[in-house]
Amino acid sequence: MTEPFNIGRNRAQESTNAIERMYITMRHLFIRGFYKPMGVSGETLREALLTLRPEIYGTIAEPKVELSGLQYIIERLPEGIEECSFINLTSDEGYSNSHFKAIIPPKRRRNCYRIDEEQMNIEITRGRSEIYDILTHLTFMFIESHKIMRNVVINEAGHTSRDWEKLSAAVLKEVELSQHEREIAITHTANILGRTFAEITQVYDRFATKDTPDKFLHLIYNLGKLAIREIIHGDKRVITFSPVVRERLGHHIHGEVWANNIKKTLHKHDLIHRKLHIVSANMHSVMNTLFSPLALKDLLKEKSAFEVYEELSNAKNKTLRRTVTEKAKEEGMIVLDDESGTNIDVQIFDLAKLSHYKGNTKLNANEEAPVIIVMDYAFGEQAYETMDELLKPYKDEEKPVYMNVDSISIMGKAGILEGGKGDLMIPDAHLFEGTADNYPFYNELTKSDFEDQGLRVYDGSMVTVLGTSLQNRDLLKFFHDSTWNVIGLEMEGAHYQKAIQAASRLRGNISPKVKLRYAYYASDNPLETGSTLASGGLGTAGVKPTYLITEKILEQIIDDAIQNLK
Repeated sequence: MTEPFNIGRNRAQESTNAIERMYITMRHLFIRGFYKPMGVSGETLREALLTLRPEIYGTIAEPKVELSGLQYIIERLPEGIEECSFINLTSDEGYSNSHFKAIIPPKRRRNCYRIDEEQMNIEITRGRSEIYDILTHLTFMFIESHKIMRNVVINEAGHTSRDWEKLSAAVLKEVELSQHEREIAITHTANILGRTFAEITQVYDRFATKDTPDKFLHLIYNLGKLAIREIIHGDKRVITFSPVVRERLGHHIHGEVWANNIKKTLHKHDLIHRKLHIVSANMHSVMNTLFSPLALKDLLKEKSAFEVYEELSNAKNKTLRRTVTEKAKEEGMIVLDDESGTNIDVQIFDLAKLSHYKGNTKLNANEEAPVIIVMDYAFGEQAYETMDELLKPYKDEEKPVYMNVDSISIMGKAGILEGGKGDLMIPDAHLFEGTADNYPFYNELTKSDFEDQGLRVYDGSMVTVLGTSLQNRDLLKFFHDSTWNVIGLEMEGAHYQKAIQAASRLRGNISPKVKLRYAYYASDNPLETGSTLASGGLGTAGVKPTYLITEKILEQIIDDAIQNLK
């Protein structure tokens, strides 16, 4: 009777061990300063990833090339990285002031620089989590490139198959391919990848860019070309870590600059002594919730609030967005675009300048009205660095100024283990993956706050994972079925809570009575095939949960403020 459970547990243990091996290995390679991903030094990483078989990387352990996983990583790595034999991870070392043009991946804000035909530099400003993220994606990409190589090299002399020759000819053609030529190239590529013509055509346009409509063919060709060069000529690809990034990592250099800029701004505008509410969220939901009722009155007579939020979420509606932003600035919003390298922008809202919220004017012009600080999402361990620095006293010329932080609210996307995309998770504890560390807390938000809104709501523990790209079904199922009562996984919660508990309970930087609000909505279900992160974004399905959480956070902040004024 116990055999199925034991099998599941053993697979979960294998997965846990594989994750531990990967992180120990990555730290070792970072300290060493360089390694060859497809050489002996990268072998442990490759083996661990193949043992783990993360859901996001699909068919990584099979001979056929994984298409959705490839699309996922390409959107998070710099354009052209598949052409580079040398990848150098650096700190912010002044490349922004050079002639090199910054390359920013569409789905991950990080500055990258193409140094020459062979080398790509990637700036690391978000700490270890960013290094883990990049190395995991690169390891997957190199494994897939060697699958291509094995399918096209036909003998030890390095001769290649007819399919590869046809693909090469199509990619090297100087004029744009006709539809007929494109379909011929896709046919040969399908043979190389172990995929059907239909599977290739289904994903083909997802890889296309404005300048390179046949980007998919170029990607496969360049991945295969470098893998062939590695095996036939011994020209191994190399990943290096600059001496500066190795020296700076963990020193909170970027986080300190970022936090000091916020505190200087609060001091400059005479807001630092007011009640402060910190909200980790995106850069639109709080602003839109506060100011769209003021800026878009006529539109809200015709449409519901959530319909308006959907329109504001559409990047094409620039005029509508600009109208709300301009109204927000009229009513006191301060925007701090990041210049520290953290890639975390900030908005500051002085509620004393808010003319009204849902008709209530009691906070307007009141010198005791609270201030809301909205910070964009942190990335993994960066959450500890930024929150730890933000909660420290402001160092005035005379003496430290302790901030009156009344509440901290964390909202965002997470993987859900029961339910589907768009559903809500309200945690009461964060567990840190790979350790016994746990952070229980009292959440001001409750499951009942979000019921009867057309979305399923779950409460329980959340696992803070070392990287979303490393999760596999066996490990997650074990978490879900165990007595930990785990409802989902994300990357920042335990890091935030570690900083908050240190500041409030040990260091005395903020009040131990600080109110906490954590809420997440499901961006994916890693236990459900077809609903992983690699299956694509939420689209407009994320609008309703985002704004439900935002409205509830604002409602509690403003209700508390009005109550205190009485």
